Amino acid sequence: MADNRRDAPFFMTATTQFGLEEVLADELRQLGAKIEKMGSRAVEFTGNKQLLYEATLWCRTAMRILKPFADFYARDERALYREVGKIDWSKYIAENQTFAITAVVNKSSFEHSLFVAQLAKDAIVDQFRDRTGRRPSVDVNRPDIRLHLHMLENEVVLSLDAAGESLHRRGYRQQTNAAPLNEVLAAGLLLLSGWDGKKTLVDPMCGSGTLLTEAALIAQRIAPGLYHQGKFGFENWADFDASLWETIRLDARNARLEEPQADIAGSDISREFIELARQNVEAADLEDYIRLGVRDVKEAKAPKGEPGIVMMNPPYGERIGAEQEMAGLYKTIGDTLKTNFQGYDAYIFTGNLEAAKSVGLRTSRRVPLYNGPIECRLLKYELYQGTRKPKAV
Repeated sequence: MADNRRDAPFFMTATTQFGLEEVLADELRQLGAKIEKMGSRAVEFTGNKQLLYEATLWCRTAMRILKPFADFYARDERALYREVGKIDWSKYIAENQTFAITAVVNKSSFEHSLFVAQLAKDAIVDQFRDRTGRRPSVDVNRPDIRLHLHMLENEVVLSLDAAGESLHRRGYRQQTNAAPLNEVLAAGLLLLSGWDGKKTLVDPMCGSGTLLTEAALIAQRIAPGLYHQGKFGFENWADFDASLWETIRLDARNARLEEPQADIAGSDISREFIELARQNVEAADLEDYIRLGVRDVKEAKAPKGEPGIVMMNPPYGERIGAEQEMAGLYKTIGDTLKTNFQGYDAYIFTGNLEAAKSVGLRTSRRVPLYNGPIECRLLKYELYQGTRKPKAV
């Protein structure tokens, strides 16, 4: 039998959130991928089966890893049904498996992605029924095989989804506060900051602790996919290699560093949020690596030792009439950073750019991102110790 680690490379697409494409491409490169093309919220790359499994297990900023297997042009409904029907679906779905189709339609004569998904599903089911008299069932929530249909200007690409469900659902989060950062975005913010997993990291408005948890995963070299509940999508594929997957998981478990690598600390004014954070950190088995405390942001102080980074995601104040309250909060944040975090690099991730002006510090970097539908910025502030010394000529 051929060694699957050295099998022929094939095309894949990893999807992510807007603004994290470069970070994801770096992650894939480190796993040995050859980057072919960068798109908006997507990175196209080539690699073999081992890379597909490793990318699903290790990528912190990927939402999905897709393996394209068919493409065609569909002028109208009949053409779409016909082209989908030409594919030999027994290669991808067994009769006793469940499946679901997610469709994304852009700039096409088809208006509704749901309609496109329905039409493709009918073509697949009809093929099975015509050939065998039996058909696989559709399961929208937890299908064995999840298919992706991407249509751009009537050009269709069909892919298998290696993850199954979105990779931001790590599996460690017990419950969350009202507006949590998702795990992919939290990891992306940390990687965008260039944090090395060794320097001190402080989050003085930590909410339910997602930033801190993702930081500990980076510092301790823990693959986020190890928390995944149930099977990944590729474990249900016809060509699944169980022994290769077992080796990759074992390697990942052995890569974990037991000794704490960085001082990671978080606090929040809400005792309830800190309790939530504690539950999430315990569910991730990371209580030895993260310190938590109840504290108002204005009381937050840098731990003793070498300066590191402070990162936070303060409230954006979506309530009507919250402008003054938010301006006051952001001013307090700025004052705390100036006074208590000298020598640190500070990062504020916010969707309230008006309130961010009240921080009263000059930004050295502004990265456009989104938190769900909200346009945000990751703002960097360099907090110099004392006065800024002019550079020697």
